[in-house]
Amino acid sequence: MINFTGIKTIFWDFDGVIMDSMPIRDQGFLKVLKDYPEKQVNKLIAYHKANGGLSRYVKFRYFFEEIRKEDVSDEEIQELAMRFSLIMLENLKKPEFLISQTVNFIKHTYENYKMFIVSGSDQKELRQICKAVEIEKFFKGIYGSPTAKDELVKHLIDTENIESATSILIGDSVNDFEAAKVNGIKFYGFNNPALTTVSKNYISKFS
Repeated sequence: MINFTGIKTIFWDFDGVIMDSMPIRDQGFLKVLKDYPEKQVNKLIAYHKANGGLSRYVKFRYFFEEIRKEDVSDEEIQELAMRFSLIMLENLKKPEFLISQTVNFIKHTYENYKMFIVSGSDQKELRQICKAVEIEKFFKGIYGSPTAKDELVKHLIDTENIESATSILIGDSVNDFEAAKVNGIKFYGFNNPALTTVSKNYISKFS
């Protein structure tokens, strides 16, 4: 097993690290935005894939303001996010989507570290999924959007008596790297070889 010498706290991204949920989330955006031009929706999907650590609230706003060049209200964003969440809850409460090597590592080491999930996914939805697939007990806390990931990490460092020097964030996107960097903690990339260009720390396998 991997031994993170001197590490006391691990912040985990969720999508693409603990659960192979990205294809389902792709379908979620396609379904919610099915009445809009395919070319525009495909641009949103490309943005979504390149920015896995960002919340759906940011991505829906990007779709309207940057791709469609039109205003969108907070209420409209909330409505889209709610429809998206219903699709996720219907499809992701299944253990077969868990990434086995990651979950096995967590199960065998959670007593050695203080572990948190910090995700771009909706917090309420995320907690329901983790409970359904029976992994919530391994974490000191499970946190998600609409609060941005870098703010989640900062809040936990400030309120949970966590030392930045003995903490790491494990993620699969450049947004995860940036959340770690702004909070002065080490970043370990996983499940995305492109991250080897931004960080020397990369996990090829957990076991």
